[in-house]
Amino acid sequence: MKEETIHNVLEAIRSGCRKAVATHDVGISQRTFNRWSESLEDKRKGPTTVPSNKLSEAEVKEVVNVSTSKEYMDLPPSQIVPSLADKGRYLACESTFYRILKEKEMLKHRGKSKEKTHEKPAPLVATGPNQIYSWDITYLKSSITGQFYYLYLFMDIWSRKIVGQEVHENEDMSKSAALIDKICIMEQIEKSQLTLHSDNGGPMKGATMLATLQRLGIVPSFSRPKVSDDNPYSESLFKTLKYCPKYPSKPFASLENAQGWVDDFVDWYNNKHLHSGIKFVTPVSRHRGEDIAILNRRKIVYETAKLANPNRWSGRSRNWGHQKKVYLNDLQKKNEGDRKMAS
Repeated sequence: MKEETIHNVLEAIRSGCRKAVATHDVGISQRTFNRWSESLEDKRKGPTTVPSNKLSEAEVKEVVNVSTSKEYMDLPPSQIVPSLADKGRYLACESTFYRILKEKEMLKHRGKSKEKTHEKPAPLVATGPNQIYSWDITYLKSSITGQFYYLYLFMDIWSRKIVGQEVHENEDMSKSAALIDKICIMEQIEKSQLTLHSDNGGPMKGATMLATLQRLGIVPSFSRPKVSDDNPYSESLFKTLKYCPKYPSKPFASLENAQGWVDDFVDWYNNKHLHSGIKFVTPVSRHRGEDIAILNRRKIVYETAKLANPNRWSGRSRNWGHQKKVYLNDLQKKNEGDRKMAS
């Protein structure tokens, strides 16, 4: 309101109207107009001269060079400044060092303290069942506030079959070690046959687990720290589990209740779920090698339908070819067929 009134008065004055008439027309006095105008003026003034203590470009460059030198690149300004003073040299105070390094985005990770980068794990490829497993642990809510159950889940990435699942009250490397031991017996895994991929959690890299893998002749493989994309099959499986229609809307009442529900889910997932990542066959069918015959029958059905009514087919019929390779952590090669991993 005030700004609009002042704007209208100024426009009238610029058009040749006297201030007294213009202010009268908008219903205010000249004194009020003057007071309002003064209150809206920005009376702040920026610096008109360069501060006398400002460092020159050459001096700023010298601060950066010293901070990144081999002698000082691992030290903070609080140690650089006194160290220079001991050598009879002064460049700037500590706060100036901090300000310059912050502006240059060099306050952290200089020299050996440079932020660590982790190379993507070496790509792995499975050409059959029981060659590469992926595993992880996820939380299941319990009926007690603040308490969770822990689901240990192992999957064969070739067939997407869940080969082992257990629910416990805590994360414990001995439990994961005992479970992989059972799985190797059930799946008849021989030494040097299997690679086991996981993230960098404690139960995955604990001494007990690693000792068990070594005893069983299993090669461990780990994701980069804090990079879930390096373990995509387990992450996708957990999403399928927790978003399936039958997932309980209420927390699990007991450990037995949670284990029972997980067992039912695994039975459905392995034996009934037509998995999009393996050409819509069940994980158990693929694990047993039955998917080849299933896909061949589908191919014949489609080819027969196309011959019967070719006008309905604008191009080639659907690809029901057998997926021969499954890759893990390979940016260049993609899984043959459907790209979806766990739904």
